[in-house]
Amino acid sequence: MLIFFAAFASLAAPQAAPATTPVALPSPERRQQLLFDAARLGRTDMIDPLVKAGADINAYDDRGFTPVILAAYNGQAATVDALIAKGANACRPDRDQGNTAQMGVAFKGEDAIAARLLKAGCDVNARNNAGQTALMMASLFNRTHQVDMLLAAGADRTIQDAAGRSASSVAADQGNAPMATRVKR
Repeated sequence: MLIFFAAFASLAAPQAAPATTPVALPSPERRQQLLFDAARLGRTDMIDPLVKAGADINAYDDRGFTPVILAAYNGQAATVDALIAKGANACRPDRDQGNTAQMGVAFKGEDAIAARLLKAGCDVNARNNAGQTALMMASLFNRTHQVDMLLAAGADRTIQDAAGRSASSVAADQGNAPMATRVKR
């Protein structure tokens, strides 16, 4: 019985406070990866500390995406706002295909983020490496509201991609006559 009490007595005995040691920051590479993860997962609370710790708000991840593209593509509207407020370039295309965040949200159907990106002042007629525009992508994926927003912002409905297709012909190729007509008029 004495052994039993002795074992638990050490739990209640006051201990000396451990010496405080400075907390080491993660490596620069890890901080950058954490920023990409925060953007993708909507961890808006992590944007400011990571940028202050040296993460590049406009860097490319290993797949060629920027934090804004990752946040936009994953539907993280508040994170898109936070990144832009911290100085992120909302217009920077991905490294490999030249797709912009605006093109990504046309694919994903994120209308609220599309509106935010338009307000950021990016070229509404920006083209990817295949010559495609956000209007073409919105037409392709039948994103009526985004098509209307892009046209209202000055999107050029006559631009043709590298294959000679316009936003209207892209919609027509998908069998979407109403969208083809909407974009053409």
